[in-house]
Amino acid sequence: MERYRDLACASAASLAFFLAVATGFSHQALGTDQAADSERLAKPVTRWSGELRHPTALAGLTMQREALYARIDARVEQMLATGAREEVLHANAAGASDTARQALGFQELLAGEVDTMKRRTRNYARRQLTWMRKLAGVRLIDVTDRAAADVAEEILEPGGH
Repeated sequence: MERYRDLACASAASLAFFLAVATGFSHQALGTDQAADSERLAKPVTRWSGELRHPTALAGLTMQREALYARIDARVEQMLATGAREEVLHANAAGASDTARQALGFQELLAGEVDTMKRRTRNYARRQLTWMRKLAGVRLIDVTDRAAADVAEEILEPGGH
């Protein structure tokens, strides 16, 4: 479980994401008390789809809109500071594929339109959240101003709230 807890902690720092915690782990992935772990993991929050191989708990991380937009803007600024525009210019000169050119931010960085990139990224995040909220069985967890470890603990709680 430590492997999945670490994954949840790392992922909780993302703007929005889904974490599917499969309950049919191999014995190698379980802790020292495999029987207890297996019993606890066998009680999923919900079954997202009948097509899944194992019962799955689906958690959708949300954040207050102002905080989300601030994180998006900060992330774009960080990308610029670490050479994202230069990378796009280099990729363009090297003949980037049509698929690469469709990536969110590619055309904006190529044109030097940072504010447009931020706005389009915020719009994309809003569409993702709308889609996520419509998923059957998703357990929404607000991560605004919360430590990643705290969020990971909530995600891994059997049965949720």
